[in-house]
Amino acid sequence: MSVLGVNGWSVLWSVLRIALSVYVILIVLAVLFQSHFIFFPERHIAATPENIGLKYEEVAFPTADGKILSGWFIPADKPRGFLLFCHGNAGNISHRLDSLMLFHHLGLSTLIFDYRGYGRSQGRISEEGTYADAEAAWNYLVKVRDVAHCDIIIFGRSLGGAVASMLARHHKPKCLILESTFTSIPDIAARLYPFLPVRILMRFTYPVIDNIRNVKCPVLIVHSRDDDIIPFDHGRRLFDEAHEPKEFLEIRGSHNEGFLISGRRYLEGLESFISRM
Repeated sequence: MSVLGVNGWSVLWSVLRIALSVYVILIVLAVLFQSHFIFFPERHIAATPENIGLKYEEVAFPTADGKILSGWFIPADKPRGFLLFCHGNAGNISHRLDSLMLFHHLGLSTLIFDYRGYGRSQGRISEEGTYADAEAAWNYLVKVRDVAHCDIIIFGRSLGGAVASMLARHHKPKCLILESTFTSIPDIAARLYPFLPVRILMRFTYPVIDNIRNVKCPVLIVHSRDDDIIPFDHGRRLFDEAHEPKEFLEIRGSHNEGFLISGRRYLEGLESFISRM
């Protein structure tokens, strides 16, 4: 007779059925609620550039599919360039005031905008939607502000780096800066959930690694070894795949605070790169 006995096999089979049921439920949840694991939009505008002493203009512009996006244009007195800011996956433009101040110190006029579903922007967030939103922001700078392509710096942090890389793939700006950005959503998901077949299940891709191979402008990759969300090796892989001219700026500190903790090193790194491009 089996070592387990009849009762033992019955218990084991019950446990396996429960485990299989739980696994299937996890897969279903992963498919149905993917967007909730990726996007964390907030509608409330908590502050404006005026709160940190910066003059700004509230702007609104349409996307190709008819959504109206909200943003801010923060002018520099004598701009050395124009920065198009694609922010990360949480909050909205009002949570990026520290960065807006840093870019102002660098002498850049900055356009920051909210993706659809964020802040006061219309629509519902999606991967394709974020690409369309960035394209609309680019068109606003070029067609409404009459800014030359060669004067635009595309900047993206975290998820915004994925959006920025796609925009730079289809245009030729002055340069592209990616900060704390991943290689792709499936790469991140596979690391976080190794027990799930995420590469099959993912409806979102954000293929930054593919985009960077097709970017023709100078590239700066910024990443911290202390990043607690996007591993440092993602930044190194993006750098390795980018075309020359390219630079890598290593900072320190967590995913959300690295640029602040790094202080002068961060600011001087951006200054040096922008000055030579």
